[in-house]
Amino acid sequence: QVQLVESGGGLVQTGGSLRLSCVVSGRSFSNYGMGWFRQAPGKEREFVAGISWSGGSTRYADSSKGRFTISRDNAKNTVYLKIYSLKPEDTAVYYCATTRAPYTIVSQTATAYSYWGQGTQVTVSS
Repeated sequence: QVQLVESGGGLVQTGGSLRLSCVVSGRSFSNYGMGWFRQAPGKEREFVAGISWSGGSTRYADSSKGRFTISRDNAKNTVYLKIYSLKPEDTAVYYCATTRAPYTIVSQTATAYSYWGQGTQVTVSS
């Protein structure tokens, strides 16, 4: 059974930073790409960042470039999302996901991901 557990969310002031973590169990973590998505109230879920199975390739949404950094530690079965200079518009539930197929390119589309975590809330106060 594949499980993804996110952590690291919370309430932070504008300009602060957070590091989200996602631990994966139940599959060969190092064979699969990972992605972070977010969903704000009343909005659709959107892609934030993705990383390839090896960590050698990353991809960011245009709105994420410059303030978000995705990384992974295959020895710890963990993917991270570091967010800098947080803004109120970053308030959302952040989800990690693992790709449907192994050894694939980094995708921005949700359908490329088969397993999802329960989400971690990030709230940025102004």
